[in-house]
Amino acid sequence: MSNKKKILIVVGTRPEAIKMAPVILALRAEPWAEVTVLATAQHRQMLDQVMAAFAISTDIDLNLMRPNQSLTELTARILHGMDGVFEARQFDAVLVQGDTTTVMAVAMAAFYRGIPVGHVEAGLRTGDIRNPFPEEMNRVVAGRLSRWHFAPTTSAQQNLIREGYPAADVHVTGNTVIDALMAVASRELDMGVDIPVGKKLVLVTSHRRENFGEPLRGICLAVRDLVERHGDIHVLYPVHPNPNVVNTVNEILAGHPAITLSQPLDYLPFVAAMKRAHLILSDSGGVQEEAPALGKPVLVMRRETERPEAVTEGVVRLVGPDRDAIVRNASLLLTDDDAYAHMARGGSPYGDGQASRRIVAILREGLAA
Repeated sequence: MSNKKKILIVVGTRPEAIKMAPVILALRAEPWAEVTVLATAQHRQMLDQVMAAFAISTDIDLNLMRPNQSLTELTARILHGMDGVFEARQFDAVLVQGDTTTVMAVAMAAFYRGIPVGHVEAGLRTGDIRNPFPEEMNRVVAGRLSRWHFAPTTSAQQNLIREGYPAADVHVTGNTVIDALMAVASRELDMGVDIPVGKKLVLVTSHRRENFGEPLRGICLAVRDLVERHGDIHVLYPVHPNPNVVNTVNEILAGHPAITLSQPLDYLPFVAAMKRAHLILSDSGGVQEEAPALGKPVLVMRRETERPEAVTEGVVRLVGPDRDAIVRNASLLLTDDDAYAHMARGGSPYGDGQASRRIVAILREGLAA
């Protein structure tokens, strides 16, 4: 009989897959670990793209994605699906990552079954339970149900200790997104999208639920203002498939000669786009972590961020979804070389590419106890 420790790693969305891929690969290389990868497929197509980029196969696929399903429906489906998995198979630990509905529901299902949970990228906080919605609540709940807290930064560690978690259970590992980025950024990568030669590329991503409606309209109007004000730029906007995003973006930005609207880019082409970009406008958490490591300034189109380290470092700036603020700050970076150089100096406060190795070592020790 095998005495290997059985570890279930769960991913639901593209960012989860990116950040868990190095952990999966590191654990699969360990002789003491038997790894099972489960996909809830909260984001079906984009999840599959990332798994293929890292040559990772999925062992269990719940395939829970449904068009326009509510958070209540998704949560219920994940809880029910995971309970069936836990009924059929035994695991010594479950790993989840981040702040999605998948993370919260899987942690809850594991808690009900008495299975210890490791939370990768633990301790991010805005302090406002409804902002971002529902992510702040998801990560707070996942934290309460976890045994191991893998905090990406000392700031995240301190958030957890202030909330009363034992310091011995909170481990600063760095962020696994840097592990993933370092594994692929040195490759020759193709965006797969034609951008006019000689133009500064401005990469735009916006998909967060908190920006649906008027905030996204403001973002799109700001993008249009920028291309009309600065003739030397071209905007690439890979558009999230959510109808709340697609409909607004197409209404305001479709057809403009200085704007390319594309399908969501696979992970490797997206890294290529970040490398090629002069400036990035985004509401994505992952981009806030990745772009500074590539020396790319990021304007974050959110009211608050749970990743304050890069803001403090001066390589990311919080501008909100405000049309005037986006245009003003982007224009400064597009015209003032000193302001640009200050933000584009490179380096990331989120890790050294060794986070996965640290997580594996902590799990090995914790499961041997």
